[in-house]
Amino acid sequence: MKQLAILGSTGSIGRQCLAVVESLPGRFGVVALAAGANLEELTGQIARLQPEVVSVADARRADDLAQRLGEKGLARKPEIHHGREGMLAVATHSKADVVVSAAVGVVGLEATYEAVKLGKTVALSNKEVLVAAGELVMAAAKKAGRELLPVDSEHNALHQCLRGGSRGEVRRLVLTASGGPFRETPLAQLESVTLQQALAHPNWRMGNRITIDSATMMNKGFEVIEAHWLFGVRGEHIEVLIHPQSTIHSMVEFVDGSVLAQLGPTDMRMPIQYALTYPERVASNQVALDWTKLKRLDFRKASMRRFPCLRLAGEAMRKGGAYPCALNAADEIAVSAFLEQRLPFLGIPEVIERVLSRTAGGRLERMEDVLTADAEARRMAQEEIAKVAGGVAAQVRSA
Repeated sequence: MKQLAILGSTGSIGRQCLAVVESLPGRFGVVALAAGANLEELTGQIARLQPEVVSVADARRADDLAQRLGEKGLARKPEIHHGREGMLAVATHSKADVVVSAAVGVVGLEATYEAVKLGKTVALSNKEVLVAAGELVMAAAKKAGRELLPVDSEHNALHQCLRGGSRGEVRRLVLTASGGPFRETPLAQLESVTLQQALAHPNWRMGNRITIDSATMMNKGFEVIEAHWLFGVRGEHIEVLIHPQSTIHSMVEFVDGSVLAQLGPTDMRMPIQYALTYPERVASNQVALDWTKLKRLDFRKASMRRFPCLRLAGEAMRKGGAYPCALNAADEIAVSAFLEQRLPFLGIPEVIERVLSRTAGGRLERMEDVLTADAEARRMAQEEIAKVAGGVAAQVRSA
């Protein structure tokens, strides 16, 4: 029985991961859970799964969780931790065979890195791990002799397709993208995009940040960077295609012209189960592709003019060093400002580009370097948000 530790257990991926675990009784145990502020969901998870260790965002919530568990009268209560030390305690739990890295944002970066260094199998959903610290993390994985197993549907699809040939036989990787809610929107109308419109993804139901990143296509830019590190393929051999149906999750083209594609429903339980049960394939009655609804498969190139974040991600990857880390940090802050309606939609790529123009080069040789670069980019992003928002306000007043 594989024992799991889950970073981000109350988020979308974390909850679906536990749905997979509970659909396959006898295959998995859960020894540790890390969450943020959703104590109600976490309390239910603890009652069902009886982990040994849990972590929450801060000391106040740790006290609140202890009180909730006391009121439930559980026969077996877990150790309760919080903050950075709590995340590390969950990720490095001695009994954990597999660490599911599904925490949103840079909060899960250090804990995931430590799990990789310990030689644990990591099922990776957190994009920040490889975008911000790909060189460090992959070096640690190589040293530990462990493969990172991707949970994101696109990289999971590539992982499956690459089982059909050797890496030396690969011509290119093709990441598919739905194009989000604005793939057909006239460019002039993007200036007046509302929060409600940006959150209305046509195919997937996800958390707010990744939904906005899908609307800007920054998520696809991150995925190109991740694919580069995960599969050792240079950026010029990784292509992004708009595929509105989201049925083909990604493809691999081999040197002989053969193309392998992975198809599936828009349901994250499928790639999660693949990562958790790898190298086996285990029968599932939860998800299946409905062929009767598959009428057509459309593809077209992604427009850098429509999706400037995709261009910015490519530039950051080519420069390397601190630039991908700054890209991620600036995006997280800019998206947060948009969600709080402090920044217009087109202000997101504008803020990111400004931060990248101010970012110093240089390699990130230690995790401390990554965290410092992340903090500096966040500081600059807040400054640039104030400038962009101020400029927008001035235009409104003068109109």
